[in-house]
Amino acid sequence: MTDRLRIALAQLNPTMGDLAGNLAKALAARVAAAGADVILFPELFITGYPPEDLILKRAFVDDALAAVEALAADTVSGPAVLIGTPWREDGKLYNAVALLDGGKIVARSLKRDLPNYGVFDEKRVFSAGPLTGPLTVRGVKIGVPICEDIWSNDAIIAHMVGQGAEILLVPNGSPYEAGKEDVRLNLVKARVAETGRPMAYLNMVGGQDEVVFDGASMVVNADGTLAWLLPPWAEKVVVTDWQRQGGVWTCASGDIAPTEKRSQSVYHAMMLGLRDYVNKNRFPGVVLGLSGGIDSALSAAVAVDALGPERVRCVMMPSRYTAQDSLDDAEDCAKLLGVAYETIGIEQAVDAFGTTLAPVFAGRKADTTEENIQSRIRGLILMAISNKFGPMVLTTGNKSEMSVGYATLYGDMCGGYNVLKDIYKMEVFRLSHWRNANMPSGALGPAGRVIPERIITKPPTAELRANQTDQDSLPPYEILDGILSCLVEQELSFEEVVAKGYQPATVKRVEHLLYLSEYKRRQAPPGVKIGPRNFGRDRRYPITNAFRDAR
Repeated sequence: MTDRLRIALAQLNPTMGDLAGNLAKALAARVAAAGADVILFPELFITGYPPEDLILKRAFVDDALAAVEALAADTVSGPAVLIGTPWREDGKLYNAVALLDGGKIVARSLKRDLPNYGVFDEKRVFSAGPLTGPLTVRGVKIGVPICEDIWSNDAIIAHMVGQGAEILLVPNGSPYEAGKEDVRLNLVKARVAETGRPMAYLNMVGGQDEVVFDGASMVVNADGTLAWLLPPWAEKVVVTDWQRQGGVWTCASGDIAPTEKRSQSVYHAMMLGLRDYVNKNRFPGVVLGLSGGIDSALSAAVAVDALGPERVRCVMMPSRYTAQDSLDDAEDCAKLLGVAYETIGIEQAVDAFGTTLAPVFAGRKADTTEENIQSRIRGLILMAISNKFGPMVLTTGNKSEMSVGYATLYGDMCGGYNVLKDIYKMEVFRLSHWRNANMPSGALGPAGRVIPERIITKPPTAELRANQTDQDSLPPYEILDGILSCLVEQELSFEEVVAKGYQPATVKRVEHLLYLSEYKRRQAPPGVKIGPRNFGRDRRYPITNAFRDAR
């Protein structure tokens, strides 16, 4: 019986469906972990996570298992491997971790508690595994619960411990959510306290469509002390040293990464989400409309930090309503960011549409129709640049606007991705101030101020008619965002929202706009999930919906 064990933790960024690439990452990590007894990889690492209905394709699972077999063949010497993989057994498909050692697959642990809430839909594609005991790794009994197995069902790890598990190694695909870091740490400490067993909590890192994984893996010893905390947002392979004394395993202390405050972590999530979406889908870069407003300025800053200024193209598309301040501010922002910048006026196109539609619109006053035409012309220009040169169109609308339909279908909503999709307007201001004062870790953009101060301080406006501001048709953003948080994130009733001090008429109007705009959100591009309920995966409301809580 050994009293020493070296466990490598591979906090890595897989690419969905890139089985050969993920296998290559795993093989390289084993080399980096030379001298370890075992190396742990994240949940479903070989395929990427979450695979959604791709996992129902038999050929995909066949190829994934073949990749695991190839990895197993590499374990004739060196560390054993615990790797997340789909697993077929008795005609069922499981979310599993396979133990590879001595050149073969020697055991597996099957995920029992399948999450079916928020962004998760695992009961749709996987079968729940039975209660299983620990796996024996180099003579040590290791419990391997998988992600949700430790979140909502303490009976699973209690069973493993009852069967002799001495250490708990937990592979995870735990998505980022602002403020979740403390939730995870408290959960791990609670499970350690309940079982009296140390736990290594390994989380993947990287972006997969709307979901971003932040890493921030950790090791907590049986006495509740934090032995390791890996940095968020970065790939990292570390080898941890364990010793058994008095029948209890203890991990030697290692690096403790500094914790991030909200604006810092949210900004990093937007950077990583955009970077992986663009790179994994093989776009050469992005193009966006730079209007002189705060939403497009912050989106451009995130894009430059994620991709580098040489991969970001900004276009100012002025109309007769565009103020000189907007022209100046957009140009100044582009100069600060160091991006390619050009001006393409839309007046000629607006006039052409006016002439074309004049017979049809005869006798009708100008209204939002003409405003939307301007927005759609801008969308058409950006899509034309995308088609001709290849960059993905980055949309720039924030969550406040999308909630109440303050966005134009096939206009400012057209594009491939939106880093502000889950960011309310007041947070847009906070993030802009934060970026001007801080250099994000891993950023490829310039240090120092990147958003002109006037962009942050001037009243927001779409500039689709003369003297227009957002507050002409919307409540002040601090009020709007508060009401939306109550209705979207908290699902409070009309009476509960009013009880918080908001005017009944305002709450009623916001609720009506929120429900009325569901059809627009169904056609919006994906964007980084930041909060507990983003539009799309987390919040699935019907488009046809006559219910109104505010009567």
